Amino acid sequence: MSTLTALLSVSDKTGIVDLAKSLHALGIKLLSTGGTAKLLADSGLPVTEVADHTGFPEMLDGRVKTLHPKIHGGLLARRDLPAHMASLAEYNIATIDLLVVNLYPFEATVAKAGCTLADAIENIDIGGPAMVRSAAKNWKDVAVLTDASQYASALAELQNTGAISLPTRFALSVAAFQRIAEYDMAISEYLSSVAFDASQIEGTPSRIEYPSKTSSMFVKLQDLRYGENPHQTAAFYRELHPAPGSLVTAQQLQGKELSYNNIADSDAAWECVKQFTETAACVIVKHANPCGVAIGADAAQAYSKAFQTDPTSAFGGIIALNRTVDKAAAERIVKQFVEVLMAPGFTAEALEIFKPKTNVRLLQIALPPGGTTPHDKGQNALDIKRIGSGLLLQTADNRELTLADLQVVTTKQPTPEQLQDLLFAWKVAKFVKSNAIVFCKDGMTMGVGAGQMSRLDSARIASIKAEHATLSLAGTAVASDAFFPFRDGLDVVIDHGATCVIQPGGSMRDQEVIDAANERGVAMVFTGVRHFRH
Repeated sequence: MSTLTALLSVSDKTGIVDLAKSLHALGIKLLSTGGTAKLLADSGLPVTEVADHTGFPEMLDGRVKTLHPKIHGGLLARRDLPAHMASLAEYNIATIDLLVVNLYPFEATVAKAGCTLADAIENIDIGGPAMVRSAAKNWKDVAVLTDASQYASALAELQNTGAISLPTRFALSVAAFQRIAEYDMAISEYLSSVAFDASQIEGTPSRIEYPSKTSSMFVKLQDLRYGENPHQTAAFYRELHPAPGSLVTAQQLQGKELSYNNIADSDAAWECVKQFTETAACVIVKHANPCGVAIGADAAQAYSKAFQTDPTSAFGGIIALNRTVDKAAAERIVKQFVEVLMAPGFTAEALEIFKPKTNVRLLQIALPPGGTTPHDKGQNALDIKRIGSGLLLQTADNRELTLADLQVVTTKQPTPEQLQDLLFAWKVAKFVKSNAIVFCKDGMTMGVGAGQMSRLDSARIASIKAEHATLSLAGTAVASDAFFPFRDGLDVVIDHGATCVIQPGGSMRDQEVIDAANERGVAMVFTGVRHFRH
C-alpha cells in the first residue's frame, strides 16, 4: 500500500500534536502550514511545510498559502479515474488522503466586546474552507476532520484497519459541509448587521439589532413518533450552542419517548420554574398553561401546594421542580398520573419509587449557573414565531421585576406579605396564555384563568377552578398580564376576593381603574411592563 499523506492546518491546536504523533507512528506523511508546522516540528515530528511541498512561498501575510494546485489537486483528484491520476502524474502532484483543518475563530472574534470591523474581516478564513470543501467533495478518497472531537474515532479506525471506512468518510464530509455552512452563516449574519460607515472601518462598527438576512442552524436530537396530532410528522432539534439549564440539555432517566406535546409543555413548565431561585418551587403545566404553581420549604411541600390549585387539570400534567426530588417528594408525586417529571436531580430512593412507573418520563436538567448575562441565566436571546412563509423575531421576554420596580397607585398600601404575593403572581402570569388572570396567596396559585378573549372570562374561569379545588379566593393577590381597559375587570377580581392587584398600567382609563380600586378599598401596583403570551 502506498504511503498516506495527511495535511494538518489548524487554528485551534487542541489535540493536534497527539494526533500527529499517532499518524506518524502509522507511517503517514505529515504536511502542515505556519504555526501548526512549527508546533509539530518543535515536538520532534518530521513535517513538510506546505511552501516546500508546493514550491511556492506563503504570501500576503499568509493570506495565500494553500490556494495552490498541488494542494487542491491532491485533495480533489478521483483515484478511480485514470485521467485524474494521469494529470497528477503529469504535474507531479501527490495525493492527500487526510485533511485536518479547523477555521480562523471568526465567531469568537465578533463575540468579543469592541470587536473592530477590521478584526472581523481578518478572521474570515479563505484557504481553510476551500480545502475543507475540496476534501469533503471528494469524500470517497479523502477523510476530512474539522473538529478535535473527531480525532479519536478516526484514529482508531486507522490503527485497527489501516483506513478510515467509507461510511465514516461520508459522515465526516457531511459534518465538514455543515461546519462550512455554520461558518458562512456567522459571517453573513455579522456583516448583515453592520451599519456601514466609512469612518468606522478601523473602529467598532455600529450594529443593527436585526440583520438584513438571518438564518439558523439546529442539531437534531431525535425523530418523534408524530407531531401535535398523529397525522403530523415531527422532530426535535436544539441550537448549536444551547443556553445552560435549557430543556434541550436534559438527560432522560426513564420512561417512554417524549412526544411533541410533552416537549412543548415541558419547556413551558421548566422555563417557569427556573424563575424561582431563592426557594423550592413547583410548576404543573397542562396544555402549555400553568395549572398550579407554588413555593415551599422543600420539593415535597412545593408540589403539594401546587397540586392543590387544580387537581383535575394536573391529571396527566407536566411537573417541574427546581430542587432535587427526594423520597418525600417522590412518594407524593407518584400517586398522581404524570406524563413528565423534571428536576435538577433525583435521589436513589426517588428513582426506586418511580421505577415501577415505567411510562413516567423522568428528566434531569441542571439549573443554569446564574450570572450577569441572559445566557448564563439560561435565557433565550430571541423568540421565534412561524407565520405563513415567514418568521416573527423578537427579543425573549426576560424582564425580571423587583419590589423597587413597583409603583403603588392607590391610597391603600400593600403589606409586605401582599407585596411578596404580588411578585409571585406576576412571575406566574408571565407564563400564562393571554388574557391571563392569576389569583395567589401565601406563595401558591389559588386560581388561574388563561387564554380567553375577554379578561373578564379569564377571571371567572379562575374563580370556577378555585371553587372546584375548594380554595377560597378571599384575601388573594391578583396579577393581570395586561392592563384593565375598564373597571369591570377589576371589579370582577375584587368580587371574587382579591385584596391587592398587580398590573402593567398604561390604559387611557387608568385613572378610572385606580379610582375603582380606591372605592373598593384594595391596594394596586403598576409594573409598567406587559407580558402578553399569545
